[in-house]
Amino acid sequence: MVITLFRSRLRPEAREEYERWAGRMNQLAKAMPGFVSIKTFAADDGERISIIEFESERAHGAWRDHPEHREAQRLGRERFYAEFQIQLCTPVRRYGFSRAAGQGRED
Repeated sequence: MVITLFRSRLRPEAREEYERWAGRMNQLAKAMPGFVSIKTFAADDGERISIIEFESERAHGAWRDHPEHREAQRLGRERFYAEFQIQLCTPVRRYGFSRAAGQGRED
């Protein structure tokens, strides 16, 4: 599993165009082989964080290098973001709890 933490702040004047591109990028990511999940959250101070999970580094690399995603990256630097930071992570340990399952699980 590979997890990308994408922290960003949008430029206010780019919000409308960004939203169109973000919708397309979410559709595209979900269609990629090895995609697991994507969730985006926004803080009161305007910082946003997206958490994107892929099964493997190879699947993540295919997403990173997809031509439409490359164009979105270019536009992000030129037009959409005031700032961003990307962290690529691999879990050291994973565990959780689900009331439906009734028990915790550690991998």
